[in-house]
Amino acid sequence: MSILPHSLMTGPGSQPEDHDGVLSYMEMPSGMAVFSTPELPEPEDAAGLEPGKAALDAVLALLQSCEPTKAHAAIDITALDDANRVFVDQVLGEGEVSAVAGATHQAQESVLAGVWRIRITDEAGATRADLIEVGAFPQTLQQIAFRHAQDTVDMPDRFGPNVFNTPALLPEINEQIAKSGSGGMPHVINLSLLPHTPEDLTALSGLLGQGALTILSRGYGNCRVTSTGTRNTWWVRYYNSQDTLILNSIEITDLPEVACAATEDLSDSAERLKEILEVYR
Repeated sequence: MSILPHSLMTGPGSQPEDHDGVLSYMEMPSGMAVFSTPELPEPEDAAGLEPGKAALDAVLALLQSCEPTKAHAAIDITALDDANRVFVDQVLGEGEVSAVAGATHQAQESVLAGVWRIRITDEAGATRADLIEVGAFPQTLQQIAFRHAQDTVDMPDRFGPNVFNTPALLPEINEQIAKSGSGGMPHVINLSLLPHTPEDLTALSGLLGQGALTILSRGYGNCRVTSTGTRNTWWVRYYNSQDTLILNSIEITDLPEVACAATEDLSDSAERLKEILEVYR
């Protein structure tokens, strides 16, 4: 559970005006996305769509594997015709996490956590591959996140005006990058709890650089995760339902946990998909 900065919970309107007053709480994220069965075609409408059913059976087999979070197997459905592809998309539905890597790779989690629809295009937008990937997060996109990324952040000889905390953060970032990538705990620098200026954020953004992968998770409000141009370094921002930034952090890890499906989620997805496919046996 995320703990909100103390400063976000105080200030005008957050305390009672007198002893009998009513606390006015800060607006928190709402509208949590939960599982709901997608609009499924009738069994008779799925007659003859055997290739689509076979693809979904392959998805179920991966979800039922012993270590689904390590499977990261992709099922290629590029050759499916439109009718079978529409059937697959109707069964999988659209979940709460989406991602874009560069101009050619897009991913959308289905309503079944850990089941991802991947589309790879050329620079002109024509489809090169249409995939279903099973895993905590699609490695098809993750492997692009830090392509051409720098291994450390350079320390400038001088900083611009009003840059105060950035010089102190850079050694910490470089130290944690050197430790990352071995499956250890993520290192989080909570900028919301640190005094900083707009110039600090601008300086950090420029020094870390821009990465290729952007992830949007819509649960309680929105969480936007972007890879930087520095290896294993992510910018993670939480917004409430009014699109107000409530938590701003730099996370040094292979992949922030908020973007990943948990092992128990994959197990639940296996059960749900099995129930759905029983209708079409």
